Amino acid sequence: MGELCVRSVVVTGANRGLGLGFVQHFLRMPKPPQWIFATCRDPKGQGAQELQNLASKHPSLVIISLEVADPASIKAAAAKVGAHLGDSGLNLLINNAGMVKSKKLDAETLEDMTETYTTNTAGPLLMGQAFLPLLKKAAQGSPGSGLSCSKAAIINISSIGGSIASAFGWDMMQLVSYRCSKAALNMLSKCQSLAYKEHGILCVALHPGWVQTDMGSSAGHAPPVTVDDSVQGMLKVISSLSEKDTGAFLDWEGKVIPW
Repeated sequence: MGELCVRSVVVTGANRGLGLGFVQHFLRMPKPPQWIFATCRDPKGQGAQELQNLASKHPSLVIISLEVADPASIKAAAAKVGAHLGDSGLNLLINNAGMVKSKKLDAETLEDMTETYTTNTAGPLLMGQAFLPLLKKAAQGSPGSGLSCSKAAIINISSIGGSIASAFGWDMMQLVSYRCSKAALNMLSKCQSLAYKEHGILCVALHPGWVQTDMGSSAGHAPPVTVDDSVQGMLKVISSLSEKDTGAFLDWEGKVIPW
């Protein structure tokens, strides 16, 4: 893996699946981040048991309560992260928390669409806004010009399901609200890349592959990619990103996905 030297990282939806995978991989790095902030809805609940076990062994891992659909919860989480980091700022924000409703087009409802958009699209928007001051601090405190994930970056975990040019998996699972929310997340990533470039912050949308997680398996099909392979691949991509990649839509192997 290339040199990814981050002092601090925030991972949303970190109690299971890809989020937990990211936390585990960061902890295993030869030079792990000084601070790993793992967020989830219920840090003390049964669903976060594995995260709690890791935190008891690693003082660098801080678990923070966060509901990405709740602006007040996001602000409170940003304040907690800021209190730990002081003047150093945040290097890497990984917007991983997401949801899917396994429904066909005819069965989609306003409630499903609204809930999915709130989590998958508005959540990363609000996270970017709330953590922007910390990301700016990290960018200002990093030596050299150009953009990189070691300096300051937002990584939005998207999906090839949000590619308008690709009809990947349509015959197996329509997932209309999910696809629409991820297409919108891709546009958000592009907007963030344009708005935050002047602050030295890199922004990218990443497709993790079709991964063996609860969410990946929710439509009743067996995904081909393991969490371990996906996270390892994404971290390799993340470590190699530079200014030319900001605003891109890439997969876990670094390939460009058509919008």
